[in-house]
Amino acid sequence: MTRILTVLIFCLLCAAPVAAQEEDAPSMMERGAQQFLEGLLLEMEPAFDSMRGFMEQMGPALTDLMGQIEDWSVYEAPEILPNGDIIIRRKPEGAEPSEETPPQIDL
Repeated sequence: MTRILTVLIFCLLCAAPVAAQEEDAPSMMERGAQQFLEGLLLEMEPAFDSMRGFMEQMGPALTDLMGQIEDWSVYEAPEILPNGDIIIRRKPEGAEPSEETPPQIDL
């Protein structure tokens, strides 16, 4: 009887690490998603590099622009023209900022 009990305990101890490995292993869906995301990152790497170059070139210019404009509330919303130009118009001098209160909704 003790031999059977010893063999049974030995089998249980050997099976525990195998069961733990199976639980930790990613499923086929997880592996497929991981491979998809890795491929996507490889495809997007050139775009990230060009964005980094753009920020290195335009960063100082944008910082300078932010320093020149003191109050954004005196400008209207940007407008994109059909030819691609972007215009940011200054609000008229006599127009005061409208402080309209949003309508209240009774629940």
